[in-house]
Amino acid sequence: MELSEAIRKRIKYYLGKNNMNVWALCKSSGVPCSTISTFMSHRTDLIRMDTLLHICEGFSITLEEFFSDDIFNNTYHDINNKD
Repeated sequence: MELSEAIRKRIKYYLGKNNMNVWALCKSSGVPCSTISTFMSHRTDLIRMDTLLHICEGFSITLEEFFSDDIFNNTYHDINNKD
């Protein structure tokens, strides 16, 4: 699984866990809805680390908590080969 897809799955997990939608996450994190929506709808596979930090703050979790899941054990990101 690509890293970007694993990050999307974790965001979806925390949205459900916190009974939130993307709009509520935008409000709580301060990240523009267009930024989160563009990433979540696969229009981009790139997300900045500082953006992800703000998303985590919106969920009231740390980056460590966000990445502490087995889903990240089998991820890859090949910037040279997008096949």
